[in-house]
Amino acid sequence: MTFDALHLARAQFAFTMSFHFVFPAFSIGLASYLAVLEGLWLKTSNSLYLDLFRYWVKIFAVVFGMGVVSGIVMSYQFGTNWSAYSNRAGPIIGPLMAYEVLTAFFLEAGFLGVMLFGMTKVGKGLHFFATCMVAFGTLVSATWIISVNSWMQTPAGFSVAANGQFVPSGAWWPIIFSASFPYRLVHTVIAAYLTTALTVGGVGAWHLLKDKADPYARKMFSMAMWMAALVAPVQILAGDQHGLNTLEHQPIKVLAMEGDFDPSPDGAPLVLFGFPSERDATVHDRLAIPRLGSLILRHDAHAPLGGLTDYPRSRWPPVPVVFWSFRIMVGLGVLMLCLGLWSLLARARKRLYDWRFLHRAALLMSPAGYVAVVAGWVTTEVGRQPYTVYGELLTAESLSPLAAPAIATSLAVFALVYFTVFGVGAGYIVRMMGRLPTPQELEPPHIPQHAAGITPASAVDRIAPPAGAP
Repeated sequence: MTFDALHLARAQFAFTMSFHFVFPAFSIGLASYLAVLEGLWLKTSNSLYLDLFRYWVKIFAVVFGMGVVSGIVMSYQFGTNWSAYSNRAGPIIGPLMAYEVLTAFFLEAGFLGVMLFGMTKVGKGLHFFATCMVAFGTLVSATWIISVNSWMQTPAGFSVAANGQFVPSGAWWPIIFSASFPYRLVHTVIAAYLTTALTVGGVGAWHLLKDKADPYARKMFSMAMWMAALVAPVQILAGDQHGLNTLEHQPIKVLAMEGDFDPSPDGAPLVLFGFPSERDATVHDRLAIPRLGSLILRHDAHAPLGGLTDYPRSRWPPVPVVFWSFRIMVGLGVLMLCLGLWSLLARARKRLYDWRFLHRAALLMSPAGYVAVVAGWVTTEVGRQPYTVYGELLTAESLSPLAAPAIATSLAVFALVYFTVFGVGAGYIVRMMGRLPTPQELEPPHIPQHAAGITPASAVDRIAPPAGAP
């Protein structure tokens, strides 16, 4: 690979996107978890749920702020590095992104202040409503963003104008609800819930290892393991349906994921491991199960399946990247399923809080959700190459007229700033998670409306006082 302007621009977007993606993946699930905690508190009057709510809402404030900041940087790149793409696809992408801001972001931002600081200023019911609106807003935001990405993957409902721009050919429904949209939305939202469950479970496991009798650690761990046990199997089924949809609309991507270079007229094997080589058009040292690939993809062990060699090499994505990122995602998904089943066994034997190996496993799996969602994003986006809009607009045609040194300089600056700022932010979040929730007064202290200079990092200490504070 030569580090020309195209590869550097792709590397820059991949770098900033990888940092950004982990924050929405956490905040989408955490917002719903906060709504569940507050709802349980209102239903049971058990102060433990309120304490857990205040504990996690501080973390949510920081995560939400970091997600907003990292997302703004990405949008600028459409005008700097990808202006040709913005010009061609702007009539389609622009309105969809605007709808996300006008609906989801304003909804989240409008109710976020009430959720963070309004418990002493509004009634319990209205505060719970604000929390639910924040959670709903994160889902609406994900819906619009997935709609944009799905149109790029399976474009529909458009025509090409005389100036080369993609414009709606009629109603917007085929654009918003493209062929891959429902599968991507379900898969992404479930992934966010699993990511949050593993994070909460890891925090609970960490504190259980120090004190298995702590009620907060027990409740966090129990709720998280229920989520993992129930949702992980659903995610595997959703992923299977998503894969079938991708095979229908983007067969080259699936063949790269599976490492199928040659056609299989009597059933394709499932390649578990190997080293794909585009030059040799084969997977070296592969470990495969005969016909299982066709059974999974066609639900028929003898169903024929094509190969990458059926298509021009110019349309192949970077096969090794797609091959390995897919296996990382699927492998972590299997481990999540195993963790959930293990927790069910421990729960059935009434040893959920006693099996220290289970707690260590949950702690080790706590970052797995973030790795899995990034690996899934890499599979999806790299597998779409060499197109920006699949089958319609090449990535090479989407680039701004910039020289490689200019993009390399901005990439280096991004790397320096991101590792510094988000490294500090992530460290701060981990330190917050390292402290246990503490019992607090029924109502939080009054927060003056005229308080200024509140940032996500400074605001969290205003939501609830630290233990022992006067």
